[in-house]
Amino acid sequence: MGATTKALCLLGLLLLSLSISSNGAGECPRSTPDNEAMKLAPCASAAQDANAAVPSSCCTQVKKLGLNPKCLCAVMLSNMAKMAGINPEIAIGIPKRCNLADRPIGYKCGAYTLP
Repeated sequence: MGATTKALCLLGLLLLSLSISSNGAGECPRSTPDNEAMKLAPCASAAQDANAAVPSSCCTQVKKLGLNPKCLCAVMLSNMAKMAGINPEIAIGIPKRCNLADRPIGYKCGAYTLP
């Protein structure tokens, strides 16, 4: 591998790390918000329809987020959630719909407040 190729690889890695860190990666201690959003696939229908039942597998995944409000907000507002058609106004209420007693009530999440 030549010096130019190594430099381009290093530059690519640097740009990738910058894009990850600017996408709220520091909000979720173990992963990026987009990766965490992928784990919330069982929540897709409940995050699009306030009247849809929230599957227990969704509640389990939400609880695994540790109910860290910064991470929860970053996940709900992530690019992956947007691409999946998630409605943040509905999604933000999933912890309440899961009856999670230790959820972060009243935390401001962008334009939304956790109920």
